[in-house]
Amino acid sequence: MHYLLMYDVAPDYLQRRGDYRAAHLALAWAAAERGELLLAGALTDPVDGAVLLFTGDTPAVAENFARADPYVREGLVTRWHVRGWQTVVGEQAATPVRAQ
Repeated sequence: MHYLLMYDVAPDYLQRRGDYRAAHLALAWAAAERGELLLAGALTDPVDGAVLLFTGDTPAVAENFARADPYVREGLVTRWHVRGWQTVVGEQAATPVRAQ
């Protein structure tokens, strides 16, 4: 199953992220190397937030990432939530469905 971790960020996110970016990226790359995090990044306008795509059996992998993320702990992320995403098309779809 895929899970989207969505972040809302503080108005001063861009000014403050430099202090925590290395730790945030290290956490993200470690999750990617474990095969948990597939894609992540800020939306086109970073003030709009960020989206991280996880894979796993439960949403816990995304939830645990958020709780450990320095951006969350230091208040750069003002709100986060995880949504299950039932992917059906594409090479990495969790439950591929093809036209009959």
